[in-house]
Amino acid sequence: MTPRRLLPALYGTSVAATAVILAPVLPGLVGVGDRYLLYRDAVSTPRTHVTDTTLGIGDLPPRAVPQDWFLAMVSSVVDGGIVVLAVLAAALVCAGVGYGRLAARLVPDAGHTGAAATALVTVWNPYVAERLLQGHWSLLAGYAALGWILVAVLDLRRRPPQGEPVADTVRILQLGGLLAVAGLTPTGSVLAGIVLATALLARPIGRRPTAVVAALWVLSTLPWLLTSLVTDAPTTSAAAGVDAFGLRSEPWLGPVGTVGSLGGIWNADAVPASRTIGWAAVATICLLLVVAVGVGHLWRRRAQLDPLVRAIAVLASVTAILLLLSTVGPVRTGLGFVVEHVGGGGLLRDTQKFSALLVPAVAVCVAAAVAAARRRVPSGFALAAVALLVVAPLPDLAWGVGGAVRAIDYPDEWRQVAEIVPPDRGSVALWPPGTVREYPFARDPSLDPAARMMRAPVVESGELRVDGEVIDPSGEHAADVTRALESGGSPVALAELGVGWVLVENDSPPAQLAESGHPVFDGPSLRLYQVAGPADRSADVADRVIATGAHLAWAALLVAGLISAGVGVARTTRRRTSP
Repeated sequence: MTPRRLLPALYGTSVAATAVILAPVLPGLVGVGDRYLLYRDAVSTPRTHVTDTTLGIGDLPPRAVPQDWFLAMVSSVVDGGIVVLAVLAAALVCAGVGYGRLAARLVPDAGHTGAAATALVTVWNPYVAERLLQGHWSLLAGYAALGWILVAVLDLRRRPPQGEPVADTVRILQLGGLLAVAGLTPTGSVLAGIVLATALLARPIGRRPTAVVAALWVLSTLPWLLTSLVTDAPTTSAAAGVDAFGLRSEPWLGPVGTVGSLGGIWNADAVPASRTIGWAAVATICLLLVVAVGVGHLWRRRAQLDPLVRAIAVLASVTAILLLLSTVGPVRTGLGFVVEHVGGGGLLRDTQKFSALLVPAVAVCVAAAVAAARRRVPSGFALAAVALLVVAPLPDLAWGVGGAVRAIDYPDEWRQVAEIVPPDRGSVALWPPGTVREYPFARDPSLDPAARMMRAPVVESGELRVDGEVIDPSGEHAADVTRALESGGSPVALAELGVGWVLVENDSPPAQLAESGHPVFDGPSLRLYQVAGPADRSADVADRVIATGAHLAWAALLVAGLISAGVGVARTTRRRTSP
């Protein structure tokens, strides 16, 4: 149980830090100004629709499930741009609160000051900054869930209050809901599984509860696990992807310093400006200084530590070693073999994502550093020292990471095109091919929003090239559609492939399509052609039933967790207010 007076401190710190980070986009939450994210991997639209692609059984591997399905469900009630901004803001706030609660439980002598310092550090760090710049809003939800999962396992070790035999059931369902939140993306689900296994090994809860919790984790993985088995899309990628997406050393740090800094994302364009110069080394030294002081304090108190502290330390050590090994030639070769030949192995190529597993240890060490400082200086000075050492060296995380994270609005022609295309008259092909676009109304390159905005399935090639080499191959059907478009866009050939519409996003439609196609919309930058008599190339009914059932199971887990959280809060309030 979290002390009553601690939560206001944690929420206050986390909300303040989140407000400073997301200041440019927060007005969109209340309908003021623009509200849609469109940069790199962050794509939000007014409405997302349930299609084969949304369910993960379209032309692309199921990398964005159940994220897209979740958006489709919620955006039928609330504007999709508001949903994404709300999830992003909640993820940052809950990250600070979750890790702060963990620190308060494992380092009680740090007090509220130590927990607040932990909340600040776990919201304000290079990992959060780089994932924000890459547009990984849903992964940050999984990052936030890790601290809460560890606290939930600690709660399961406590005896339920007398007269409340259902308390354990409520706690297990709460943990299941947290696993569902982490499972918003496949990577988040993997991170949650690793953290959960670590906690259960350190703090056994009994065979039967362990089996139930393991089953809940499997349930949270069903949307991407089952769809990867039934989809026709390629689930492997080229071994070269390991080099392209591996840990990238930052200036003056090398691999060791980069791992210790919580930075190192593969995309050099998704890095705060302060991390592109030698100042990154100064920031890393400051963070590691705080961690080192915390380690010393924990070592002196090692006999009194909760077993979970040792388990978290082991997890961080193993993760750091593996991240460093991933930069070594022979290990990269072996990892490349896995990525190229094992379905779903592509989850391992972006190795820096797994730096999230270091954060629980960092959280505990920050709290321990404050506990050590409180023995010599007042609590306020200890908090200020940590804030200056960790926050000040990363100043450009403020204001949307230096203004890079900001919202846009779509031109009216996008909404008009989305209204024209029905869900049952063939799929939508995009011209020119490819899914990465640069729009005049958006600041940075982004994924094509048409795939989420249209009611019909959108044929996306999914092909990714780095330095001219194919990293992610295109699916067979998508490749056929691309070839048909590149050879002139014959309406007959497109119809045979199930294409009922072609959305042209430049002024040069394919020649045959321009001559014999049927234009139904001609806007300033978009043209929409209708293709008559498209064949039915939708997914099998059985595949759709499997995918839908998997997503409904995930949703049931999420809803059960939310209800159980409400029940838990009500029980706690009743106990505190009763005589």
